[in-house]
Amino acid sequence: MKLVIALGGNALMQRGEPLSMATQWNNAGVAAQSLAPVARTHQVILTHGNGPQVGLLAMQADAFKGAEPYPFDVMGAATEGMIGYMLEQALGNILGYDVPVATLLTRVEVDRDDPEFSDPSKFVGPVFDEAQAEQMAAAHGWVFRQDGRKWRRVMPSPQPKRILWHRPIRWLLDNGTLVICAGGGGIPVVDTGENRMEGVEAVIDKDRASSLLAAHIPADLFVIATDVPGVYENYDTPQQKLLHKVTAEQLMTGAFSRGSMGPKIEAAVNFVRKTGKCAAIGSLSQIKEIAAGEAGTWIYPDEKALKTV
Repeated sequence: MKLVIALGGNALMQRGEPLSMATQWNNAGVAAQSLAPVARTHQVILTHGNGPQVGLLAMQADAFKGAEPYPFDVMGAATEGMIGYMLEQALGNILGYDVPVATLLTRVEVDRDDPEFSDPSKFVGPVFDEAQAEQMAAAHGWVFRQDGRKWRRVMPSPQPKRILWHRPIRWLLDNGTLVICAGGGGIPVVDTGENRMEGVEAVIDKDRASSLLAAHIPADLFVIATDVPGVYENYDTPQQKLLHKVTAEQLMTGAFSRGSMGPKIEAAVNFVRKTGKCAAIGSLSQIKEIAAGEAGTWIYPDEKALKTV
């Protein structure tokens, strides 16, 4: 089975953890332990987030006043390579030479006129208290929004339009390679005319880019790996209930589409509607069980497909 697995931010950096290399290496090792059994039995394309890393890199670059800070498309490429290397090494140390692993820098086309460029929403970097956020906003012109009880910098997160290119990814898959690509949602670029591309200041949502990638490969199953067992009905209430099997239409009702799970649900449903295949949302620690249909929330295209399970 051909799987696209999108790793959430918890794969390398969980909320409240120090932004250290030791923490990220440890988390990469934990992720690799969960992914390795699946990689031995399936074709795997792995994507990942980069919000904490790219935000920290931007702060570090701005701290040195003797040079112009790198633009976000370049920092996106840098973190895509950095995180890809960590995951590649952690997986390679477990899989050995049985399953080759390759990391690809991936450009993703976006629309220059996307409304996100005037109203940014994507959280990047570490959290701050309100006073610190106000101070940095005044000093650097950055935009901050409240994230829970803390504040984080936000960047434009335009909708991905096209993955550039699919052919190298397919070639590697056909030759038995585990492919790590579209990290951090990919490197955001716009078409300036006559198919000439240039980078833009943005951070693409990795679930949306992963959904687009999964539809075009195409994948047999699109999995969004996060830090919870799946999608809950009435989440964070005494009546909360884990949804095991649900249709795309049911999942997009108001009861499930709001909150932090919203972008993941949107991405999963888009894949299901485009391909007529299933998607799943669940815990990274249960990837093997999710691939076998034994864990997570499975999203089906319609009632007919659900009843055949």
